[in-house]
Amino acid sequence: MSIHLNVSGLTRNIFHSLGLDHARALTAEQSLLLECYLAGQIPESAWSDYVFEMPELARHLEARRRGH
Repeated sequence: MSIHLNVSGLTRNIFHSLGLDHARALTAEQSLLLECYLAGQIPESAWSDYVFEMPELARHLEARRRGH
């Protein structure tokens, strides 16, 4: 089992370093926050706070902007 966890962690690190870990689905709340930000309903200062608490939001935003 420890081998599985090490391989899993290594895989996660590789995906992260390549910028491919944005594929994880957001929760309903996170999706709503992202949509509201993209629509201009969340100010930049508040968005920064959300991203600090939930870094996956930034990855999904970047993926959206790149068209993925």
